[in-house]
Amino acid sequence: MENDKRASFGGTLGFVLAAAGSAVGLGNIWRFPYLAAKDGGGLFLVIYLVLAVTFGFALLTTEVAIGRNTKESPLTAYKKLNKKWGWIGVLSCAVPFIIMPYYCAIGGWVIKYLVIFATGNGALAADDSYFTDFITGNVEPFVYMIIFLVACAAVIFLGVNRGIEICSKILMPVLIVMVVGIAIFGITISHENAEGTVVTGLEGLKVYIIPNFEGVGIRQFLHIVMDALGQLFFSLSIAMGIMIAYGSYVPDNADLRKSINHIELFDTAVAFLAGVMIIPAVYVFSGTEGMSRGPSLMFVALPKIFAKMGVVGNIVGTVFFAMTLFAAVTSGVSVMEAVVSSFMDEFKISRRKAAGFEFVCALVLGIVVCLGYNAWYFEIKLPNGSVAQILDIMDYVSNYVLMPIVAIATCILAGWVLKPKFIMDEVTKNGEPFYRKYLYTGMIKFVAPVLLIFLFLISVGIL
Repeated sequence: MENDKRASFGGTLGFVLAAAGSAVGLGNIWRFPYLAAKDGGGLFLVIYLVLAVTFGFALLTTEVAIGRNTKESPLTAYKKLNKKWGWIGVLSCAVPFIIMPYYCAIGGWVIKYLVIFATGNGALAADDSYFTDFITGNVEPFVYMIIFLVACAAVIFLGVNRGIEICSKILMPVLIVMVVGIAIFGITISHENAEGTVVTGLEGLKVYIIPNFEGVGIRQFLHIVMDALGQLFFSLSIAMGIMIAYGSYVPDNADLRKSINHIELFDTAVAFLAGVMIIPAVYVFSGTEGMSRGPSLMFVALPKIFAKMGVVGNIVGTVFFAMTLFAAVTSGVSVMEAVVSSFMDEFKISRRKAAGFEFVCALVLGIVVCLGYNAWYFEIKLPNGSVAQILDIMDYVSNYVLMPIVAIATCILAGWVLKPKFIMDEVTKNGEPFYRKYLYTGMIKFVAPVLLIFLFLISVGIL
């Protein structure tokens, strides 16, 4: 286990892979393709890319720099910078604390589907009631949730170097190979539909990458911008304390500028490839209607598509859900580490005790999430108009309420209290050039807060 001296990544590669592993999670695998299909394909891609190199760059740079400067976790980093702003740390720690239990539940779903395809029974998952029957079960959802939680906790118990860094260095290259392989397969497949027309994966790729402006007015365009902005939170793991925690483990002699650029590139590439993996295959077998399945895309629509592939469907399904599991674990580890590091710094306890306490909390709340689909099932309407139960409520509070607040407050702190120069000095402390300093200043002081306020107002149903 780590000693009292704060641990650090062994090198830049370890940090980049760990941060990229955090960013490349379930949000990239199913949410990005769904939003791209819903929001005009290439139009969403262009908007997302622009926001990633401007808005995303500003927030990511700020959080990583705060982490390295303070050498503290999110819970304690903000009050070290300015005692009056310590409340941001409390909220930023609350976000991963709320996310971890339901992320484990969803991670358990991924394990279940990996098992069903790996055992050659993928066709069963294509049944309309399969997913609902599974998540409403009395045993399996709990067992798989616990398995996923134990896997994440095991990495956290091992620490930064022997746990997080090694896990990232092993899983991320494998994940990339799988993503590229499935993406190539998705482009090359073809299928004859009911009308006798042969539909190819390349046609689905065109739907994905060519901008579709049909029916896009000013209001719809703004909604696409907000969708892309919201996706950035999931994609870059910003406003949830993770990048501050990981930034605190970055050595002072590391080139933060290059690391942040690599994380941006890595995340955007995988997000794009996630769409290439899914959208062409869905288009080939289900047309444009199949791409509008939203959150049910991964666990309902895709198994039906794999079933239509015949024998090869079990192989493709196994590889897909194995890849998804790797992405889920690397993200789950980062979410748990944000909480564990906060407990360690705030209460001055060992990693073993902090991890054990967080494990128990996540376990209890994870059981509550699973019960939310059977014994404790209920429905409530959220301010944004959606109907929700326990998992959805936790997701809404963490991702749509707390995260925008944390991001807005961080922008104000960095842009107006500490001043942009404070962050830029941290990034360039070894004499590195800061090529986007004017962009950073404009984004963190003016553009990002305005966009975030709009996102927050939409999330809570005011706009």
